[in-house]
Amino acid sequence: MELKLKIYNTLKRKKEVFKPIKKGEVSIYTCGPTVYDFAHIGNLRTYIFEDILVRTLKVLGLKVKRVLNITDVGHLTDDEDAGEDKVEKSARKAKKTVQQITTYYEKQFLSDMVQLNLKKATYTPRASVYIASMIRFIQKLEAKKYTYITSDGVYFDSTRVPNYNQLAKINIKGLEEGKRVKINREKKHKSDFALWKFSPKNSKRQMEWDSPWSPPGRDKVKGFPGWHVECSVLAQKYLGDKFDIHCGGVDHIPVHHTNEIAQSYALTKKIPAVYWCHGQFLILEGEKMAKSKNHYFTLDELEKKGFEPMDFRFMVLNNHYRSRMDFSLKELEKSRNTRLNIRRMIQTGQTEGKLTDSEQSAYQAILERLMGDLNTPCVLDMLHSCNSARLWLKFEPILGLGFKEEKIADLTENQKKLIKEREALRQKKQYEKADNIRKLLQKQGIELEDRQGGTKYYKI
Repeated sequence: MELKLKIYNTLKRKKEVFKPIKKGEVSIYTCGPTVYDFAHIGNLRTYIFEDILVRTLKVLGLKVKRVLNITDVGHLTDDEDAGEDKVEKSARKAKKTVQQITTYYEKQFLSDMVQLNLKKATYTPRASVYIASMIRFIQKLEAKKYTYITSDGVYFDSTRVPNYNQLAKINIKGLEEGKRVKINREKKHKSDFALWKFSPKNSKRQMEWDSPWSPPGRDKVKGFPGWHVECSVLAQKYLGDKFDIHCGGVDHIPVHHTNEIAQSYALTKKIPAVYWCHGQFLILEGEKMAKSKNHYFTLDELEKKGFEPMDFRFMVLNNHYRSRMDFSLKELEKSRNTRLNIRRMIQTGQTEGKLTDSEQSAYQAILERLMGDLNTPCVLDMLHSCNSARLWLKFEPILGLGFKEEKIADLTENQKKLIKEREALRQKKQYEKADNIRKLLQKQGIELEDRQGGTKYYKI
């Protein structure tokens, strides 16, 4: 039986069978990080969902072309058209250059992706490299009468686009000023948004460019692009006017993705992606994780508490990507223990040879459940029920949990000494020093796993 992936399309508010525009290939745009700070695990949950989507498409035999942008300019502190640029603010606070800040946090983000076993995107373009392309994009909108100029920037007239609100389905007429957007008396309509912002008076930015526009009654001033422009420009450059899938978090639906659709449609008369797919929030103590409220964990912080990145990935896969996920260290510990039990079962179980007839039948049944909107919780439940090492390994290309056939390592005397030293440091709660030893042993081909009771398990 031919397998077909059904995916929830936010644009249509229903699950649809995925059909690529071009046979055998799939094009995906995924909204990347704003590199002004560490990505928190709520952000990373979305990238894990996108990774499962990519892996599933590849299992179906499709060649995947994926763009993941790096936002290093234009993302303001209120996520829309007011406040300070997040990167500029971070640089000023750290007394560093914007380049130092963005390079550092981009490197950290890419490191998190490696640790979580996330597939690399085909392209990871930086927004600031494409300023000239963004200016040309805005000029084309201007030529078609979609823009107007205020004292603080060039704005897009959202009322010029039919069905502007088709993705978010917000009641625009009832929208309270200052609720979705900050009050701006110069905007013609509440849902209009900035394409280009003029640099503030008496405040020199590190990232600003000459442009064709100027505020009314003033000479030309430097400026910078609005947040939404980069995604339309980069998607068109790498994937064309029409591509298969656009992904992101649910927080992108009401503003960022809605505006992206509007400005792209204004130029091409096409909704840029066929399928719009969104991952739900990760909830910590009743609230969604947010850097603005200092209410979050990073992957590095979890590691310092003795967890491994794969513990978090396993926890995420036990929750459907479209369901809110409650996070706690207690639940993460349960996920870690379950994952380690599975690894132990794989190491001691039958992994050689082909699948038996019953295993092959189970494999097909589990795969079919996965095709129902990436139902990873169901997949894990069914794999647990089968209790087959071969089946867990068969699903490794999709789940990406790092399960593989491994042998217990023969340790040198020095490695045994390092393991004892690390355990002593953990007992003293000196987790950073202990983690340095773990990383050193990893480079030597030894992986440590912390089990309940402090027992160590080491393997090549």
